[in-house]
Amino acid sequence: MALLMGLIGSESARHFHDQGYDVWGIDNDMRSFYFGPDASNTWLRDALVKNMPRYRHFDTDIRSADEIDAIFARGGTRISAVIHAAAQPSHDWAATQPGTDFSVNANGTLNLLQAAHRHTPAAPFVFVSTNKVYGDRPNSLPLIELDQRFDLPPEHPCHAGIDADMSIDQSMHSLFGVSKTAADLLVQEFGRFYGMFTACFRGGCLTGPNHAGVRLHGFLAYLMKCALTGSLYTVYGYKGKQVRDNIHSRDFVLAVDAFVRSPKPAAVYNIGGGRFSNCSILEAIAICEEITGRPMNCNYQERHRAGDHKWWITDLGPFQADFPNWSPRHGLKDILEEIFHCNFGRWKAEAP
Repeated sequence: MALLMGLIGSESARHFHDQGYDVWGIDNDMRSFYFGPDASNTWLRDALVKNMPRYRHFDTDIRSADEIDAIFARGGTRISAVIHAAAQPSHDWAATQPGTDFSVNANGTLNLLQAAHRHTPAAPFVFVSTNKVYGDRPNSLPLIELDQRFDLPPEHPCHAGIDADMSIDQSMHSLFGVSKTAADLLVQEFGRFYGMFTACFRGGCLTGPNHAGVRLHGFLAYLMKCALTGSLYTVYGYKGKQVRDNIHSRDFVLAVDAFVRSPKPAAVYNIGGGRFSNCSILEAIAICEEITGRPMNCNYQERHRAGDHKWWITDLGPFQADFPNWSPRHGLKDILEEIFHCNFGRWKAEAP
């Protein structure tokens, strides 16, 4: 089992190690380069190495085709699945260094696909994609403004959520969205052209207690960190009524597990919390204040981020039609309470 690390990679490592797999993780802590030392995941890597006897770590950059190929050559057909969760994950950061963003997200994905095709072509290859492949297309939906959020009328066909039939064309994606879209299409093409068992999981907000809470990435984790420490949290546009669905990393990995056990070529799914787990920023702030017992320190900027979604809820129906035993188990308040309790001591120590 080969894993590319991050929130989903580390969650996958624990899950599949518990299932009896030998697990190889590939990560060179680029997050500290993107977002600074507070975003470093070395503590998470060290915990995996210490607590999982069948885990092996490779401090390797996925942009190095030769090094990636050497790792896959070493594993060969003993590699039973590849879970690609490595990425530069921020809209704002991508705009400052688009070349690095594209080389990590697109070229890095191509390196992994070529190595997998060369050395273990029958292994399922799951790519953690993003709903940003749709650009700002969801903003064309006829949303209505409610007191705390935007939403769709109950009679609208997308009220239950957006599925993968939505067009990715003629919309503003952000440079991050472009690099992830290129990677998404590469993964699909290796499935269609070479018959590999590939899947693109287009996630909404992926979250959990191991998410590094930094300003440019990790919505709920950063929100709770600000609530706990009293740091300033900035809401960008849409009156704070923009809606996100949120899926716990464990629920996401259980969906990955379902696909790995019964894969097919060139699968594409939208994966998120759906109607079960979603919130506006205003609603999430209220829950954080309830959990911490203190008001948040917030300000508001009228201008929203370019390409940002005004409303996103995932239609889980297509995935559940193929994998009827899967459904998300962690609701929004449960997720925020777990983030709070698991990080209380560490974040309190970092408080200004």
